[in-house]
Amino acid sequence: MNNIAEQITRLKKEKNAIILAHYYAPPEVQDIADHLGDSLALSQLAAKTEADMIVFGGVHFMAETAAILCPDKTVLSPAPDAGCSLADSVETARLAKWREEHPDGIVVSYVNTTAAVKALTDWCCTSANAVKVVESLPEGHPILFGPDKNLGRHIMQVTGRKMELWDGVCKVHDVITSQAVTDALEKYPDADILIHPECECSGDKSLIENGRILFASTAGMLRHVAASPKKTFVVATESDIIHELKKKNPEKVFIPIVPGMCCDEMKKVTLENILESLETGKGRVVLDETLRSRALLPIQRMLAL
Repeated sequence: MNNIAEQITRLKKEKNAIILAHYYAPPEVQDIADHLGDSLALSQLAAKTEADMIVFGGVHFMAETAAILCPDKTVLSPAPDAGCSLADSVETARLAKWREEHPDGIVVSYVNTTAAVKALTDWCCTSANAVKVVESLPEGHPILFGPDKNLGRHIMQVTGRKMELWDGVCKVHDVITSQAVTDALEKYPDADILIHPECECSGDKSLIENGRILFASTAGMLRHVAASPKKTFVVATESDIIHELKKKNPEKVFIPIVPGMCCDEMKKVTLENILESLETGKGRVVLDETLRSRALLPIQRMLAL
């Protein structure tokens, strides 16, 4: 493995490449990355980088988002078959029909969507800024939020805004119920509970108002733990974020709310296919320019906000 890491490091330098990796990527991919982050941070980094090549350690829609933002750069997706249950749930024909039926409507799409869906979107958002995006929207317009209905319910509880929700879920986070969180509160009375808003329980008002519970993006969880005097945290998101949590906070204890809570799609990214992409250019993301420019606008709005 060390030999592979050394080869990757050498090729990055030769090709002026950077590796961006999500907190859900395998630990060895996180460790080789130049930048580690959640969807929002990685989008911002992709937009600003001076590298000629971006290798994305995440599922395919993430690399596609980088390609939308960086048309002058080579963007590689080492595991182009790494999908997402949220992105896969949206049919562009149905979305286009909703737009036709609601000419004054506003479409807010989670970043976990394809370029084709973003091209039919008014605003993109991530779990880190979804509440802020929705709060910024003008009143009196129908809003379609998708594809994550759990995140949508959470936003409606926090903001009081009415929205129509697309019927999609993250198959990993959707297993976390209110009962699972209540059980964790009782079992670990000295712990904070860190919950990703894609979880099934995220629209539960009683949990949102509980002072021991934080609903947050992965980056938000890291910030909370760093600032908190508490020593124990129950983590309700993909388990490999614990790798970075432990690195940043070695004196603290992290307990997965569901052991082995794993996104198999994220695990398709490996050191081996990162090396292959750097060597051969395999997995290059190529987008039609008309589609790319349409998909760019809602992302730019999000980043500007």
